[in-house]
Amino acid sequence: MKKIAMMLALATMVLAGCTTDNQTNPNDNDMQQLELTQEWDKTFALSDKVSHQKVTFHNRYGITLAADLYMPKGAQGKLAAIAVSGPFGAVKEQSSGLYAQHMAELGFIALAFDPSFTGESGGEPRRMASPDINTEDFLAAVDYLSCRDDVDAQRIGIIGICGFGGMAVNAAALDPRIKATVAMTMYDMSKVNVEGYFKSEDTPAQRMDKRRALAAQRTEDYKAGTYKRAGGVVDPLPDDAPWFVKDYHAYYKTKRGYHERSGNSTDGWNVIGCQSFMNQPLLCWAGEIESPVLLIHGEKAHSRYFSEYAFERMTGVHVEGQSKVVGNKELLIIPGATHVDLYDDVAGVIPYARLAEFFGKM
Repeated sequence: MKKIAMMLALATMVLAGCTTDNQTNPNDNDMQQLELTQEWDKTFALSDKVSHQKVTFHNRYGITLAADLYMPKGAQGKLAAIAVSGPFGAVKEQSSGLYAQHMAELGFIALAFDPSFTGESGGEPRRMASPDINTEDFLAAVDYLSCRDDVDAQRIGIIGICGFGGMAVNAAALDPRIKATVAMTMYDMSKVNVEGYFKSEDTPAQRMDKRRALAAQRTEDYKAGTYKRAGGVVDPLPDDAPWFVKDYHAYYKTKRGYHERSGNSTDGWNVIGCQSFMNQPLLCWAGEIESPVLLIHGEKAHSRYFSEYAFERMTGVHVEGQSKVVGNKELLIIPGATHVDLYDDVAGVIPYARLAEFFGKM
């Protein structure tokens, strides 16, 4: 008992060090002043059912994030709100903004934001990624929404798309203010960096090769005083490109989804940008999420196994290629859909009505 009491006392001291009364809360005047594009430059048309404005907020690392706020026209009182981000390497002018606009049409306040180091958001150097900071970006969006007078702070949900689906699930495991979570066509960025696609690089020797390559690149970058980029979606497509790369190309490299601030559309991430995903697993506490989680994936998506893995982490139930509900966790498989089919409305398969029903229960 004495040992337990001592451990609790130490834990209290550590927590107290993080919550001292001497800390101050930064306000808008402390945030970095971002240069935000004022003209409409999305990959989709503005709906006449919503109002739109640019906003900024900060995360706990002091990085200022840029976002588009979509609101249903004529709405009154406090509304449920949803924060949206992703795909990994995309910007808010692409998929996340489209999702946010649709959710606003359906009666929610919706915030589509650029993650740290990308798009119009702050953070230097550019095109870095972090399992911690990018999860924090979702929590910071909840901070911002919680403090708006027109938001019901007890009804805030999040949507993560592609690589930010994994970040969204991680955020839900960390922050009980998030009342409902949707991960669309998700990637687990830790899993793919550690194992490669379909466990194609899942040996200690292969991981060590990657570690050595990243370490060497860090030295070269430091000498050069800049960061080498890994390149966005390959263009032009080689004849032997995997079909899912062709799927990405059809979105990011064409008028359908191209955007000049998107790393996937242009020169990609820094080569060392995803290094920390190699030993920081995103979903280790997914099994302790108490709030509802809805995972939506295409039947034909190369990435479907990431959602199936996440569902198993949360429920202990393994499924392949079929929809399943266990408690308040659901895996919804869209027949015939590919990974990119859930990026926009071209295929017409994104179940917006199902999303509205899910978030309507918050």
